[in-house]
Amino acid sequence: MIPLYDNIRHERKPYVNYCLIGVCVVVFIAQMLRPDKGMNWAFVPGDLLSIKAIEQRGFPAVYGGLFLSMFMHGGLLHIGGNMLFLWVFGDNVEDRLGHAKYLGFYLLCGIIAGLCHALYTYFKLLIFGIPVGHPPEAAIPTVGASGAVAGVLGAYIRLFPGALVRSLVFLFFFAFFADLPAFLFIGIWFLMQALGGYTALFSSFGGGVAVWAHIGGFVAGYIMVRLMLPRRRPPRRPRYNLRVLD
Repeated sequence: MIPLYDNIRHERKPYVNYCLIGVCVVVFIAQMLRPDKGMNWAFVPGDLLSIKAIEQRGFPAVYGGLFLSMFMHGGLLHIGGNMLFLWVFGDNVEDRLGHAKYLGFYLLCGIIAGLCHALYTYFKLLIFGIPVGHPPEAAIPTVGASGAVAGVLGAYIRLFPGALVRSLVFLFFFAFFADLPAFLFIGIWFLMQALGGYTALFSSFGGGVAVWAHIGGFVAGYIMVRLMLPRRRPPRRPRYNLRVLD
C-alpha cells in the first residue's frame, strides 16, 4: 500500500515538516556526490559500547551518528518512501503539536528508534554468542529516517484514527485506489513490522531493514504525542455587568 494523501486539512503551514523533508533531500544529494565521506556519520550499533570504535572514528562520529543518520538514506526508493510517508502524515501531527514541539518530537522518536535497533542487535549478539562490535548486524551501518517517520505514524494513528487515507493498493497483479481508515492503513503497516521483528529476533541473521527501529519509533510516537499535546484552555466565562433595578 502506498499513501497518497489524507482527508485531514491542517490549519497552519507545516514549515517544520517541509524543512525536515528538504534537509533529507539535501543530505541525500550530498551523499551521492561524496559517498566516501557520508557513511562515516552513519549509526553503527556495535560502536556505542566499543572503546576501539570511539578511538578510530571519534566520539562525535560514533554518538553523533545516532542523530545524523536519520537524515541519511541508502537509495532513491529508501528516501522516496520515507519522505512520502512524512509528507502525508507529518503535517497534521505538526498542526496539533505546534512547530517547536513537533521538531523535538520527531528528533526524539528518531533517537529512540536508533537505540531500540541497538538493543535488538545486542540481544541477538548475546543469543548467538558473538562479541559486541563484531559482525553480522552490530557492525552494519544504519541510515534512514524510518524510525522517526514511524514515530509520526504512531502519533497520527492516536490523533486521527478515523481519518481516510487515499492509497494505491496492490493485490497480486491488480492495483487500485482505495480510501482506507488511518487505523487500518497504519495498523497493517505496524503488523508487518511486528511480524518482521519477531522473525528477525529469532533468526541468526536479520534482513536489510531495521524493523526494530520502526517498532521502537512507532511505540515512542504513540506514547509521547499524548504527553506533548498542548493543553486546551477551558473557555472563559462571560462577565456580566449587574445593575440594581429600582
